[in-house]
Amino acid sequence: MSTALIIGGCKGIGRAIAVRLASDGFDIIATSRKPNPDSETTEQLVHAQNRTFTHLVLNVTDADDAKKRLLPYLEGDLLPDVIVYNAGIAKDNLFAFMDSKEWHDVMEINLNGFYNTVQPFVFGLLARRKGRIIVISSASGQAGQAGQVNYSASKAALLGAVKALAREIGKKGILVNAVAPGVIDTDMTKELPKEQILPIIPLHRYGTCDEVASVVSFLAGPDSTYITGQVIAVNGGLII
Repeated sequence: MSTALIIGGCKGIGRAIAVRLASDGFDIIATSRKPNPDSETTEQLVHAQNRTFTHLVLNVTDADDAKKRLLPYLEGDLLPDVIVYNAGIAKDNLFAFMDSKEWHDVMEINLNGFYNTVQPFVFGLLARRKGRIIVISSASGQAGQAGQVNYSASKAALLGAVKALAREIGKKGILVNAVAPGVIDTDMTKELPKEQILPIIPLHRYGTCDEVASVVSFLAGPDSTYITGQVIAVNGGLII
């Protein structure tokens, strides 16, 4: 039985990934920072696909806490086949006015959280000689975005990490790729000025969480076995 672990998998893009991978036949382990109704809804949606759902509460910024919570899954039969890193926050501000907390909070979750939650699995994946690691980055990490120096820096760093890690562990049969969404209809984009953003997107609409999840499904599935170290953009043409 195949299992997918989604770090940050209980709402928005993470939930859509969980449900899509469940429909693909994966049992789902999803994490969130605290128990909430989002995890309950995700559990119901996964169960509707006749797959099992396990909810883990962990803080991605706390390396010791993360490893403790993930410990049962780091090797053996419980080791996930697919690991998706989707945890992330935005604290936008012009760099001239950005305070230290806005910078460090974004780096701690978007970048350091990747290390804290994914790195512990690498030895188990190497021993098994197969697996998929999929990182959710952003169009802002590909091209940069004014007012998002912290967010853009963290998401660009993830792309560098994906490319380097793919080189390190590819010979052991482990595929490492990134998905870079553009403007997706989520809670994070609710307050954005839509009338200013739509004209610069060639498809003239926001993307959906399901459209991001479909690319993750491809990278987790049998049709992507010769793809590693790549960044697949899901942005409606925002960055070409």
